[in-house]
Formats: sequence, C-alpha cells, structure tokens
Amino acid sequence: MSVFDFSDKVALVTGGASGIGRACIEQFAAGGAGVVIADRDADQGQQLAAELEARGSRALFVQTDVADADSVAALVERTWAHFGTLHFAVNSAGIEGERSPIGESSLDNWNRVIGIDLSGVYYCLRAQIPAILESGGGAVVNVGSIMSAVSAPGISAYVAAKHGVVGLTKTAAQEYSAQGVRVNAVCPGFIKTPMVEKHLTAEVEAQALAMHPIGRLGSPEDVAAASVYLCSEQSAFITGTAVGVDGGYLTI
Repeated sequence: MSVFDFSDKVALVTGGASGIGRACIEQFAAGGAGVVIADRDADQGQQLAAELEARGSRALFVQTDVADADSVAALVERTWAHFGTLHFAVNSAGIEGERSPIGESSLDNWNRVIGIDLSGVYYCLRAQIPAILESGGGAVVNVGSIMSAVSAPGISAYVAAKHGVVGLTKTAAQEYSAQGVRVNAVCPGFIKTPMVEKHLTAEVEAQALAMHPIGRLGSPEDVAAASVYLCSEQSAFITGTAVGVDGGYLTI
C-alpha cells in the first residue's frame, strides 16, 4: 500500500521492467496510478504489465530504446493515446558500459553510454515535458548516481553522463518549474540491481559496504521511494535538486 494517492494520475518509467525502474512502477501502481513500463526487454516488460493488470492496476508496456529520439517520442505518443494524459516520469534507463582507462577505452563504448545515459535523458525530457504541461503539470525524476558528484577510474563515459544528468535536471527545473513541472534527480549509491550485482564478488561487496556509513547497500525500493516522493504533492517545493540516496556514501 502506497502512502501517496495517485489514483487519477499516470506515471511513465524508463527502464521500468527491472531494478530501480521496476520498483518505481510497483510503487506508483500501489498508489493507484496508471503506469507505463518503457524498456528494451519486451518479455520482462510484458510480464510485469500482465502481473499488474491481474492485480487490478492500469498498466501499459511500450518497448523503447531511449537512445533513439524517435522511439522516445513514440513512447510518449503511445502513452497519450492509451491514457490521454501524463503526470509523472522517472527516467531510470541506464547502463554502466565497459571498464577501461580513457586512453584505452573504445569510441563505441563512449557513444553507447552517452547515448543511453545522457542523450536518452534529454530525449525523454524533450518528449515528456510538453505532455505533462498539457496534462496540467506534474514532475520528472531523472536517475543520476553518486557518480553525478564524484568520479571513479575506468568508467569515464558513465561518470560524464551522470554529471550531465544533473546539469540537465537543473536546467529543466529552471525552465519549467514556474509552469508546473518540477524536475529533480536522485543519485543512488551502490544499489543491488542486476547491473551492480554482476560485479559483486564477496571482496567487492565488502569494499562497497565500507563506503556506505549506513552499513548496507541500497535496494531498488529505497531509490523508488525517494523518486515517488519527489513526484508527490508532499514535495511540492522541491525542484532542481539532486537527492543522494546513497547511505552516506558522499559524506566520506
């Protein structure tokens, strides 16, 4: 049961079939929102939509490649055709990419990571904001990272993209908040998602735990709770900020 009443709202989440995105979909649906699951994985996305509909939720899956501006535009058009409105968006789709020093990294990796993690957020904002304005206002949450504020070796494209996400978030907030569209970012620490867990050997997990003063790694639900809150009326005076959901990582 959600603490928020979204019963007359519609929320769109990219990367919505797994990890943080799926947790956001679940929490919006628990609050009564109609949900749009945007993801490249058709099997997972369709399965989640079916599960939600079986529980009585309003759900739509749209296969989407956020690195393709036309695909993102089609996503919002499909959302509008199905629900006739759009109030919230969480832009969660992202990849980490290859790990290598800048001088040894591939151009293909740079273009792929920037295309999904940064250009993809821009394409989403560009398509979502007019629809949210037409619906009378709402909120957008972009999923950044602790790497939006600091850096780490070997993932230059990811770090650059996540820094850029915060810049896009602040600019969009300046441009649209007075018109009724608040835009914020959440910046997760190490969250137990499929993207992170593939690197989590016992040694790596111990090192990661030491970086989080709270004494544990995060869950997708932790990030979803912050994201959904930032879409709710309880956060009505919050815009243009990057909220750390990081267990204290950035305090060290």
